[in-house]
Amino acid sequence: MSVAPRKSLGQHFLVDENILRVIERLAQLGREDVVLEVGPGLGVLTRFLAARVAHVHAVELDRRLEEQLAGIERTTLHWGDALRIDAATLEPPPHKLVANLPYNVATPLVAESLALEQLELWCVMVQREVADRFFASPSTKAYGAVSVLVQLAAERTGFHPVSREVFRPRPNVESALVAFRRVASGARPEVKRVVEAAFGHRRKTLANALALGGVASRGQAVEALAAIGRDPAVRAEALEPHEFVALSGALR
Repeated sequence: MSVAPRKSLGQHFLVDENILRVIERLAQLGREDVVLEVGPGLGVLTRFLAARVAHVHAVELDRRLEEQLAGIERTTLHWGDALRIDAATLEPPPHKLVANLPYNVATPLVAESLALEQLELWCVMVQREVADRFFASPSTKAYGAVSVLVQLAAERTGFHPVSREVFRPRPNVESALVAFRRVASGARPEVKRVVEAAFGHRRKTLANALALGGVASRGQAVEALAAIGRDPAVRAEALEPHEFVALSGALR
């Protein structure tokens, strides 16, 4: 390997090609697909995708990888921060996100990508604890803002634990592939704001968290909770995803 992964970028390069067949199955790859890949690294997954789909948009921040990623067929390289690139402007438009996501941006990137309505399917490699959060149940430790946002937009279609040996360097944490398909447009901006404020102070009551997050006064939050049949002392993790939509409506 000519380029050493940088911990500061959350890089763990995929080096074992055996996992690629699992990705192919979970991502339901087809010849007509246009795929968005974030963090292509050494291009192992990129080349695999490019041989099987119509087009790959690969977004990479680390310019040191230019030589490894140059010249891959049916692939457009986009250099920069994936959280700042406007994926809605990419041509041809991608409808699947398939990636070994950098650890340090996996959660915000998935949360932000849900607003890209052209995306129909996700198949992402992430830390196991992050994968568990996406479809965690209410009133569990793993349940949080990203759980609500993902579940308002998608349903899980696949899950596969991944050995640490498929990466270099070998990470200190477990990883997993998780796949999910869009079933709804997802949280509107006002709902997303309520969700993020609600879990921004998860040890507080929900009414206090919303007040601290600047979404509503405590009194308004208490009234809105009563309108959806919830006690004023309830905490964010007790609410089902659909209740946050109702709460947002009540606050308006």
